[in-house]
Amino acid sequence: MAGRIETRLAELGITLPSPTVPIANYVPYVIAGNLVVISGQIPMRDGRVIFTGKISQGNSINDGQDAAQLCFINLLVHLKAALGSLDRVKRVVRLGGFIAAPPDFTAHAQVMNGASDLAVAVFGDAGRHARSTIGVPSLPANALVEVEGMFEID
Repeated sequence: MAGRIETRLAELGITLPSPTVPIANYVPYVIAGNLVVISGQIPMRDGRVIFTGKISQGNSINDGQDAAQLCFINLLVHLKAALGSLDRVKRVVRLGGFIAAPPDFTAHAQVMNGASDLAVAVFGDAGRHARSTIGVPSLPANALVEVEGMFEID
């Protein structure tokens, strides 16, 4: 039987893929007390990066939001692998977003709303979180966006 959060994901039309393997020397998550920190996730699906390049250079803000949403889905994949059940999540504590963009781009927050809005859609009020959003010149695998997360668990 699916849990409450997996039922909510199904209502949103989201199916969680299998976890990806880290592309460097790190682990996908660390559990410390009642916190789980998920390493930065890029917009990867079926073993390939779906959104690449930079915002405003061939990619729209909407593309960036879709990329950030896919990054959040990948956070959930690793969170489920860490916990067994997403119903153990008490709160999304913090999300950190990295947006590949040229120096004159300033709408990073709008891009990161793709991940933040999905966090609230999935977890309700427990999905409201602290956040940092940073523009960077490039990301691993030429990804458009990378999102990391911290979650409180029971």
